[in-house]
Amino acid sequence: MNAMQSAGLAMEPSYTAAFDNLPWQSTGVGARHKQVALAGRQLRLLELTPALVHPDWCAKGHAGYVLEGRLELRFRTGAVQCHAGEGFLIPAGEEHAHIPRALTDRVTLFVVDGE
Repeated sequence: MNAMQSAGLAMEPSYTAAFDNLPWQSTGVGARHKQVALAGRQLRLLELTPALVHPDWCAKGHAGYVLEGRLELRFRTGAVQCHAGEGFLIPAGEEHAHIPRALTDRVTLFVVDGE
């Protein structure tokens, strides 16, 4: 319980994510992110470089938008490229398992994870 709740004040739900106020968190070599939990989902500002070697296939679902650079999404059946200004939607499940790879010096993405 926070101070507002203990004082009997109702808290308004948060509808925004102030990424400028968050520090970058390293997620390993070649990747860092800023992450906010909002309305049961994870909003991430994600930065990838060619140094990233993704160790495993990811079967989670993601929706995203490439802000800068060019990204390759490798699937077991092939690969697609996304560049700045393009969005992507990957359903959850093993049949959509994927591995990301930066094709430029830096790729910046906005990604929504969850439902």
